[in-house]
Amino acid sequence: MSTAAAVAVVLLASCGTGAPRTAAHSSGPGAPLAPSAAPSLSRSSLPPDLTAAAGACTNSTKLAGWSNSRLAMLTIAVPVSETSVSGVASEVGAGAGGVVLFGSKAPSDLGSRLTALKSHVPGHLGLLVMTDEEGGGIQRMANLVGSLPWAAYMGTHWTPAQIQQNVARVAARMSAAQVNMNLAPVVDVDGSNTPPSKTNPDGWRSFSGDTAVVSKAGVAYMNGMRAGGVIPVVKHFPGLGGSSYNSDFGPARTLPWPTLQKVGIPPFTAAIKAGAPAIMVSNNVVPGLGTEPASLSPTAITSELRGKLGFKGLVVTDSLSAKAISAAGFSIPTAAVQALRSGADMVMFDLGGNVGSQTTSIASAITSAVAGGHLARSRLIDAAGHVLAVRHVNLCS
Repeated sequence: MSTAAAVAVVLLASCGTGAPRTAAHSSGPGAPLAPSAAPSLSRSSLPPDLTAAAGACTNSTKLAGWSNSRLAMLTIAVPVSETSVSGVASEVGAGAGGVVLFGSKAPSDLGSRLTALKSHVPGHLGLLVMTDEEGGGIQRMANLVGSLPWAAYMGTHWTPAQIQQNVARVAARMSAAQVNMNLAPVVDVDGSNTPPSKTNPDGWRSFSGDTAVVSKAGVAYMNGMRAGGVIPVVKHFPGLGGSSYNSDFGPARTLPWPTLQKVGIPPFTAAIKAGAPAIMVSNNVVPGLGTEPASLSPTAITSELRGKLGFKGLVVTDSLSAKAISAAGFSIPTAAVQALRSGADMVMFDLGGNVGSQTTSIASAITSAVAGGHLARSRLIDAAGHVLAVRHVNLCS
């Protein structure tokens, strides 16, 4: 890669949480891979109607007893530098559902630092520790877990089995370092042979320009993460391939919805059929599907993703710090409320400014919306339930 291209990757690569990224490597898509008796009739066995009649405990019934402020905190993923994770101990102690690690080189003792951070979680209910460990120039902890090449390289040179095997090796090391969620794979269909940039959010981040290749590679990557004990987040629904711009830097449009349904949706359908636990929704407007960013659209999330595609897992927004969100007339707190109203379960924002103040503002906006009747409490409970479910937390055990 030329120096100019390397700088483009460093300054302009968008990787799911919205901020310009620091590349772990300046090589192109061919970056080398680092070496790498009869059952008793308990309540749980009763039919649903009899279980309900028996007043069975569920996460939803438990969450119904939580305060709005505690529910709100569970829907927020707080950004933090991977070199100073203790900086969000107060937010985690207040019940934040997750943290998003930023940086390009993880400290050698990251695992012990995250273990200490998790000790602050109320009720020890677990914490989603997320990072962007896609491969190529978008890797935050390759120094600890080993390197993956760009998705474009994997899609071209590796079989699905090889993708799964190599990803599983990295995932196992991520899990050992107490990171349990990866904001990947990217299943956008984009065959351009370029680094991600201000005008193209994908480029080498995409496995291929061939929908079938992306579908198979995306599922293989997803299964590799799961095999290594890390929760994959499939992104960026409903597909950024062919976008007009990078939403981190301004308003952006996807391909028209009729085209996207044929080209961009199949990889998400394949991932859902393969058991995808989490999906990230983009900040792009989808022509033919509404005028608001997909992350704030009930049509995109509730009607299409939940309804037509039947997705039942965790729905995460892309970063609400994106310029596309502010250009649409939303502050981060008001966007968070709209995202939850639209069917999202967890909201994210970028590292920068006062994280504590921003977290408080988001939580306050959510609780105020519930109190004012602008956000149904049942929707907030549902969102919180999805956050707990992806971590397999059972409040009744």
